[in-house]
Amino acid sequence: MLKEKLSICDKAYLTLEEAAEYFNIGINKLREMTNNKNCPYVIWNGTKRLIKRRKFEAYLDNVFTI
Repeated sequence: MLKEKLSICDKAYLTLEEAAEYFNIGINKLREMTNNKNCPYVIWNGTKRLIKRRKFEAYLDNVFTI
């Protein structure tokens, strides 16, 4: 069975690499922004950090600089 690959804009959760590509923000900056355990736009899958796309978009809409 072939697995269809979703485009980044259709995914609810993004890896750091996908988020860097989608939001045009560096991976190191994303890692720095998501290091806080109480970060509202991050979900952890074991040690893998995933960014909640919609919440991160809302966050970026309300900040002036990152």
